[in-house]
Amino acid sequence: MEINTSTYIGSFPGVDLCPNDKRPEYAFIGRSNVGKSSLINMLCDRKNLAHTSKQPGKTQAINYYLINDVWHLVDLPGYGYAKRSKKQRELWKKMIFNYFEQRTQLNCAMVLVDANVPPQKIDVEFMSVLGEKGIPFVIVYTKTDRLNANQKASNIAAIRKELLNYWTELPQEFITSANSGEGKEPLLEFIDEVNKRIFVGK
Repeated sequence: MEINTSTYIGSFPGVDLCPNDKRPEYAFIGRSNVGKSSLINMLCDRKNLAHTSKQPGKTQAINYYLINDVWHLVDLPGYGYAKRSKKQRELWKKMIFNYFEQRTQLNCAMVLVDANVPPQKIDVEFMSVLGEKGIPFVIVYTKTDRLNANQKASNIAAIRKELLNYWTELPQEFITSANSGEGKEPLLEFIDEVNKRIFVGK
């Protein structure tokens, strides 16, 4: 699949305000500063569709982008940003899980994990909650261009090992780099295949 058109629809402070059409949705989420905006821009071949920032925690609402007039890419706030107040972090957490639990249009969550750092407890806990709630998700490793082949394999193996302490089977994984474009085609093909199954089933 190629993305030919990508349009910013709007930012919504609550799930009840999100677009009410029935287009399929794919939500992108991860720890603050995981490279989410850069990945979205790479996938859409746009430099500034999603605004990047050196300041973590920039995404503070549920951001919608219409892709090819067929599906929505949903940019959710990052989790684990310590420099916001506890009250603000709790409000974001509530908004995020309200979205996951109430949004019937959601087909899959793309959980972004930084391949440059050791397994993070907050990532494991977040994915475990998604699993417990029966929310479909895949793991998208980011920033892999910063590592050589051996480092990348070693780091990802360590993350997988940690996850398998909690699960018997891993979800589908994608290895990506916003700088090199690695992983763009496999990730978009995955979304395309899911969309095809949905539209055939209607």
